[in-house]
Amino acid sequence: MPEKTGKKSTTSSSDKQPERQHNNRSTREATLLEIEIVTLSRQGGRTYNEDVHGHWHDERYVACLVADGAGGHGGGDVAAATARASMLGGFSVAPGLDEATLRGLVEQANRDVVARQAEGGKLAGMRSTIVFAAIDLESQALAWTHSGDSRAYLFRGGAIVARTTDHSLVQQMVAGGMLDEEGARLHPQRNMLLSALGSIEEEPEIAVSQRMRLLPGDVLLLCSDGVWEPLGDECLIDTLHASRTPSQWTELIDLQVQANAKPGHDNYTALTLWVIEDDGDDATRLMPENVASPDS
Repeated sequence: MPEKTGKKSTTSSSDKQPERQHNNRSTREATLLEIEIVTLSRQGGRTYNEDVHGHWHDERYVACLVADGAGGHGGGDVAAATARASMLGGFSVAPGLDEATLRGLVEQANRDVVARQAEGGKLAGMRSTIVFAAIDLESQALAWTHSGDSRAYLFRGGAIVARTTDHSLVQQMVAGGMLDEEGARLHPQRNMLLSALGSIEEEPEIAVSQRMRLLPGDVLLLCSDGVWEPLGDECLIDTLHASRTPSQWTELIDLQVQANAKPGHDNYTALTLWVIEDDGDDATRLMPENVASPDS
């Protein structure tokens, strides 16, 4: 379980069991906010994991992401890792929450994945989704960007107040009134994407949110479709209500995916970020600055 440190900022990682080797946690705060991150990534029913997650911070900004690769071992995992390195690296050089900055990061990540495709072999057809959230600790603001069907959720008061919209065939069917959200989650063509990184002939579709206020008690979730598809939004809400800490919630998500997913189910990855009201003591910073953490 992650340790609360009041005004202290710490980072640590542990391997509880072989399949949870990607779990790790960190705490970050500024002004009157403490931000705690817990991550989970499992291979699910597959023989390898093509999902990645990561985060970075400096004195003012925090960046988090999840990417879901496609193309098989030695392909999809490389695409996702390439996108992670590009996004976190680019943000660390010029952080910001404006649309141009976030859109430019995704465009560059797409170019970087395409460049790796040119190496041929398993890399030629690799793709990756991306969902990326940036937080300005000074102004207590949040914005996110994504391409594909990896999602970002913002919870406030235990309810979903914002969520990304998938770039997928079934999401188009929902928008056209042919399916509801539950029907889309169970549709046989639910995995057919309309956009992902690794697009050569045309730029991927990129969505960028408006700036959103981040308040004490807010919860941010970034996840691959291996999480939201077997669970649905209602289960995410129910498990959040049953949790008092981000570690508890992440563990419940893990258990619910295992209980609800079908045999041979997809990799699943979640990055949870909780904003906790601080007690007002003086800050003691223990986390080294300018750290990029790939977390997987």
